[in-house]
Amino acid sequence: MTTTPVHLTRQDGKGLASGTLGLWGSTVIGLASTAPVYSLVATLGYVVLAVGGQAPIAFVIAFIPMLLIAFAYRELNNAVPDCGTAFTWATKAFGPWVGWMGGWGVAIAGMIVLANLAQVGSIYFWALLGQEFAEPNDWRIVVVAVLFIAAMTWISWRGVEIGERIQNILLGIQYLALIIFVIAALTQFFSGTAPGATPFSWEWLNPFAFGDWGGFVEAILLAIFIYWGWDTCLALNEETKDPKRIPGLAALLTCVLLLVTYVSVTIAAMMYAGLGEDGGGLGNVDNADDFFLGIRDGLLGPWGWLLVVAVLISAVSSTQTTILPTARGTLAMGVYRALPAKFKDVHPDYRTPSFSTLVMGIVAIVYYVVMTSISDAILQDTILSLGLAIAFYYALTGYACLWYFRADLFRSARDFFFKGFFPLVGALMLTYAFIQSAIDMLSPDYGYSGAILGVGSTFVVGIGALALGAVLMVVWFFFPRAKRFFRGESLNRETPVLVPDDTSSLTRSIDGGI
Repeated sequence: MTTTPVHLTRQDGKGLASGTLGLWGSTVIGLASTAPVYSLVATLGYVVLAVGGQAPIAFVIAFIPMLLIAFAYRELNNAVPDCGTAFTWATKAFGPWVGWMGGWGVAIAGMIVLANLAQVGSIYFWALLGQEFAEPNDWRIVVVAVLFIAAMTWISWRGVEIGERIQNILLGIQYLALIIFVIAALTQFFSGTAPGATPFSWEWLNPFAFGDWGGFVEAILLAIFIYWGWDTCLALNEETKDPKRIPGLAALLTCVLLLVTYVSVTIAAMMYAGLGEDGGGLGNVDNADDFFLGIRDGLLGPWGWLLVVAVLISAVSSTQTTILPTARGTLAMGVYRALPAKFKDVHPDYRTPSFSTLVMGIVAIVYYVVMTSISDAILQDTILSLGLAIAFYYALTGYACLWYFRADLFRSARDFFFKGFFPLVGALMLTYAFIQSAIDMLSPDYGYSGAILGVGSTFVVGIGALALGAVLMVVWFFFPRAKRFFRGESLNRETPVLVPDDTSSLTRSIDGGI
């Protein structure tokens, strides 16, 4: 069977809707991808349990590697504004095998977190209706979670522009809820009605006041997770109005806005609820899973449901934005022959990665349903292991930046720091985070499913997920279409990637050329 070659030009890129997003839209999607409200709700309690009053500075320190890697993303995007991001850049820097694993890291992280976000959204949906279930894998929770994934997949398939409009509204509601939370918390503190009133202390921002190294590392690892997602801005680079400038700037703005958000909300929560181990105190282990639920009624009274709505919206909106980078990553892998040709399909009208988007949604649904059918504990183990995949591909991108620009490092002080030193430091910090996390996960007591062959279940799941990628890569190597990719012909350092470029008239054939 023969097919007619599909020709794309550099002006067309990969067929995506170029020029759709501006700086604001790109930043909104980056913020929404991190699910700021849900991330805080799910993490703050555990950070306080780990380091007590040093929670604010823990968020500041965790911000540092994110910022340094954001510089790497910006520099690489300026040179190669390709929607494949980590996959494309790592392939250009280190070759096809390393690049393929970078793409897998992005994909596996997205798939795992999609299941979690959908489940959280479903739980809060039912909570808003006054329904609570004994088990998080109750069939009613599963059904609504699947509907959330399906709906967000449809929105992502339908087009970036409609997704941006929806995200503007959803993110606005999230930040409105956070502003109300901060104002209410500080108002009660200064009026003397806060139940755990604790005066602000500069020690909360003292990086040398940590009392326990193990707790410090645990807190930083937890805090790193809540910044994850800003790189969605870069995955949409081919759909922005200025592909080389706006995505990198939006990523940096997203990181800074997240830092301000997390630190300010954390300080307000500590001033209102205190660090006590009883009642609504942030040190109460019973509140660690969701500190909003522990303080919402006392803080907002009959309006406490606003916080429930905020978490629901945060989880659901992030479900949609999480699909975007993974679908575009697999689109790029399809274009450059790292995946079957079908993955490079772009909808002729909506100009979205049609097949990749639908596959992402279907795989996420199947994964979620299967995991919850077997055991919700296994699903929770995969979520705990998520940091391994995140640290893996972020660190890989940092190293790729250093190596790709190695010939430029001593041309100027700017090149040295932004293309070399900063990405290297960020990559080393995340490498340490990966290794330390893996060591911690080795403990038989780590995770929800118990030990597997004497090793923590979370370690088995996390490392196993990355190892599965290596197996799939080897399998793909034996397919005829993969030969040009693994020989370094369809994508290498010198390959002009398929990105919009008004100054070039380069025309390539997807089937006959790349």
